[in-house]
Amino acid sequence: MRVKGESKIAFTSISVPTTLFKKIEKHIEGTGFPSVSSYVAFILRMILSDKKTDKSNYETDMIKKRLKELGYM
Repeated sequence: MRVKGESKIAFTSISVPTTLFKKIEKHIEGTGFPSVSSYVAFILRMILSDKKTDKSNYETDMIKKRLKELGYM
């Protein structure tokens, strides 16, 4: 069902190593994220929106460090 005024969102696929995917699956267990894709999209939005917010450099560095650990950077 589509809500009035809501635009249709297109999706694409991004490949990640299977071992990384499995680590993320375990990492998000019990967090409320319905899928690895939704978690990765959330993390990437956080990083990309950082330029528009007043997040401290420390928080940005921590997010970037975590993404490196996960193999995204």
